[in-house]
Amino acid sequence: MILTIDGKTLTLEQIYNFGCNHDIKVSVSKEAWLKVVEGRKVIEKKLENKETIYGVNTGFGLFSTERIDPCHYVELQENLIRSHSVGTGAPLSSSQTRMLMLLRINVLTKGNSGISKETLEKIIKCLNANCLPKVPCQGTVGASGDLAPLSHLALGLMGEGEMLDPCTKTFKNSIDVLNSHNLEPIKLKIKEGLALINGTQFITCIGVEATVRARNIANQADIVSALTLDVLKGTTSAFDAQIHNARPHIGQILVAERLRSLLHSKNNPSEISISHQKCGRVQDSYSMRCIPQVHGIVHDTIKFVEIVLKTECNSATDNPMIFAETGDIISGGNFHGEYPAKVLDYLAIGIHEISSISERRLERLMNPNLNNGLPAFLVKNGGLNSGFMIAHCTAASLVSENKVLTHPSSVDSISTSGGKEDHVSMGGFASR
Repeated sequence: MILTIDGKTLTLEQIYNFGCNHDIKVSVSKEAWLKVVEGRKVIEKKLENKETIYGVNTGFGLFSTERIDPCHYVELQENLIRSHSVGTGAPLSSSQTRMLMLLRINVLTKGNSGISKETLEKIIKCLNANCLPKVPCQGTVGASGDLAPLSHLALGLMGEGEMLDPCTKTFKNSIDVLNSHNLEPIKLKIKEGLALINGTQFITCIGVEATVRARNIANQADIVSALTLDVLKGTTSAFDAQIHNARPHIGQILVAERLRSLLHSKNNPSEISISHQKCGRVQDSYSMRCIPQVHGIVHDTIKFVEIVLKTECNSATDNPMIFAETGDIISGGNFHGEYPAKVLDYLAIGIHEISSISERRLERLMNPNLNNGLPAFLVKNGGLNSGFMIAHCTAASLVSENKVLTHPSSVDSISTSGGKEDHVSMGGFASR
């Protein structure tokens, strides 16, 4: 199974499936390879003309005013990777690392990074062999790219640091893993260290995983809520299309339609629903009556996040950026992680709401004062048996923790790099 990438059409589903399925290999389209080659030529031409290029013949960050002697150009790139590999925390899973490498390769194929074809080919071979560098999950502020985690990724590809051996599923010295699989470590050329670590791919790859999982959970929650409503003998009148067409939010209409389809409608009548239509209860509690309104905005949130992340996955996030068409090399700020950071904070708030309203429905199932005649805690011989009493406590505990975890990470910023990088996104924690 081959996934061919071109730097502009990668989808969230492709990324997530690539991470999960270690048998999928990656290749690059012919058009993208041409862009890589043309981008590299721009770097070489600029150096021939002895022009000043950030991160090529200057230092980085606060040291950008320091000129580098030509004899140290390659050493500059190697030093960059080694000095920046200072992340901490648990390593990414193999699936997350595969997604991270795929996203970085996809960005490099756009031709705006200046990486050489030879180096990129080695990275692809390493990924296709499932030789995955050890990348710690903490240490990025999401400003000048995800510098620490992406440096660990590059370090492993250089044959330094640690790498996951696909045979033993354990971390070993990178050079030993590469040698045992007949792979060559990359030898950084001019600009290539910077090309490998500028960008938001750490934030984005974790965000892709979160978004796909959130979508699956939200779809499941619609079905589970319908089951709960049925057990509690709730009315389906609140899901009438007329109500939701009068407030035509896309997600709200979607959820109401699902609930009608699952429970009761004119075209799909339910004997259970009909049997308690004249029970005297006019309307249900909010946790049942307002499912379309609450679940609906979560579906809309997930869709919004998907749109932003898809753009991010296929964007050039380097600095400086190379434009082969004009021969320009321009410094900018596409590495800033504000876009994925903000929407992933929003995603956390949205998916929390699924858990919050779910816990309220669970309470109604357990509580004999609320559950319309069901036994307390859904168990016979209450007292001798406790039933689902503590299952509800566990749910309440998790919802409480979720409330803390929804505090937005991206509202924070701490100035770094001697004040040069004075506004950062903190997107790494937003995604995690």
